[in-house]
Amino acid sequence: MNIRITSDSTCDLGALVAENDIGILPLQVNLDAEAYRDGVDITPQDIFDFVARTKILPKTSAPSVAEYEEFFAEQLKTYDAVLHFNISSKSSGSHNFAKLAAEGFNGKVRVVDSQALSSGQGLLVMKAVDMLKEGKSLDEIEETVSALRPFVNTSFVPDQLDYLHKGGRCSGMTMFVANALKIHPKIVMKEGQLMQGGKYRGHMIHCISKYIDDLKETYPDYDKTRCFVTHSSADKELVEAAKAKVKEIFEFDEIIETVAGSIITSHCGKGTLGVLFIYNR
Repeated sequence: MNIRITSDSTCDLGALVAENDIGILPLQVNLDAEAYRDGVDITPQDIFDFVARTKILPKTSAPSVAEYEEFFAEQLKTYDAVLHFNISSKSSGSHNFAKLAAEGFNGKVRVVDSQALSSGQGLLVMKAVDMLKEGKSLDEIEETVSALRPFVNTSFVPDQLDYLHKGGRCSGMTMFVANALKIHPKIVMKEGQLMQGGKYRGHMIHCISKYIDDLKETYPDYDKTRCFVTHSSADKELVEAAKAKVKEIFEFDEIIETVAGSIITSHCGKGTLGVLFIYNR
């Protein structure tokens, strides 16, 4: 069977999309009265400029059922089946819209709720790509990636809390105290939902080093295939330090840097960084 792996744009896989023939359906970012497609005609810098000018976060939206139907139909002109990944259903309506759209294709379209976001979602997409290259069947791939969802470390540390505050995820007082005391929370995804998983204090480069140490302690047994160091336009010094630290204490075959797209950036703000990988049971 000729299978196409596809995903919403929230997987943040960068150059890996073209390299692995992954189909992408962009989510939408709305700035004022204009609508833009994530990864197509808007950049994270556009988000930063908009928020600086308006003091509000842009609105984001999922493709409609009709847009998913059109996307899936286009894939099936060339492929026998589609395995599609969505951002966590608890973060967006995209998964439910995709499921509704898939019902009209007689089982040729399978839809997976990644229960993650950004390159946490991307890790599952790439696992599916790996298995496809190994000649695995659609059922085998879907079953494996679905079982792996609870074992994806999706976590990150924001530099500033202003975007989280504007999005209603922390109070004004929490933001003020955190910024004054240089406190950086660790945000983790559990069962498809974002929550605080700890906090660090000090310069961001020190906090990220401690965060990576904590990851190694928490997940000593992990899939060594790949790790993503994903950030929202963070300073180069911070990114390089994070990659060096991961290389020092972990044993991944690949450490891949990716930059968060406009959807993820809209919610976390500039300078956020995460180290994401699959850990073993």
